[in-house]
This record gives sequence, C-alpha cells and structure tokens, in this order.
Amino acid sequence: MSTTPLTQQNFQTVVATNHIVLVDFWATWCGWCTRFAPVYEASSETHRDIVHATVEAEAEPGLAAAGQVDRYPWVMAFREGLLVHSQAGFLPAEQLEELVQQVRWMDMEAFRREHGRQSRPAARGPEAPEPRRAGIAPGPQPYGWPGLPAA
Repeated sequence: MSTTPLTQQNFQTVVATNHIVLVDFWATWCGWCTRFAPVYEASSETHRDIVHATVEAEAEPGLAAAGQVDRYPWVMAFREGLLVHSQAGFLPAEQLEELVQQVRWMDMEAFRREHGRQSRPAARGPEAPEPRRAGIAPGPQPYGWPGLPAA
C-alpha cells in the first residue's frame, strides 16, 4: 500500500472512516521531509491495515494551520477518529515502528476518560459507520509489543 494524499476535501472522511490513520505533513523545501519519505513509505508497506496519509503543507495551508503544524516533517496519528499523537521531527524507522505499535495497542477507553472525549460526533447521519470500540486494531499482529521477538 502506498501513501494517501490528503486535501481539505478528504481529510475528515479518511480520518473518520479508518481505524488508524497516520498523517505526515511535509514541505517540498524540507530536507528532513525528503529523508523521512522513504521511511514512511516502508511503514505503509509493512502496515497495510493502517492508512499512511500525507499532506503537502504548502498546497494545503488550511490543514497545516488547523493542526497547528509549524515545522516539518510533522506526524499525527488518529485512532477511531481521535487525534492521539502529534509531534514534529524526523523519525527513524525504529521510532516510527514504536509509534505505530503504541497507537495499535493503546487503551482507547482510558484515553477517552483521560481526555474527556467521545468516540465520534453523534450527529453524523444515518449512513455513518458504527464507531469501533477500544482494543487491538484489526489486522495482522506480528508480535505483542515492540522489541519482543516474534512467536
């Protein structure tokens, strides 16, 4: 699976309709973004059950402003439609993998309690998918926690 470009028109839909979404905000002039791109692409190939999206911040300044993105690369992680991670800086492959596993295994009920958030807005209409509940994200689970050898 390759990365999915996001725009103002499809951002909310992609985040709301996928269990886990990682978003890489980047800029064409950013050297660290160029270095991070192959790491991010490799993660998208490894974790086909997770949407790896990209936002070209210069082409989508509204999205960058809404996310308070002021440095690049900047990675956000959404799970069950909620923002669960947002941080600037280049991530080596090992750190990106650690982030993926943390998001995959996080306790969403505890996150909601801690942040006082609901699963999804109630007024989405009858065609809105039923919200997914906390627990392990769907898809293959190569191991239980980062750093542990495969069984």
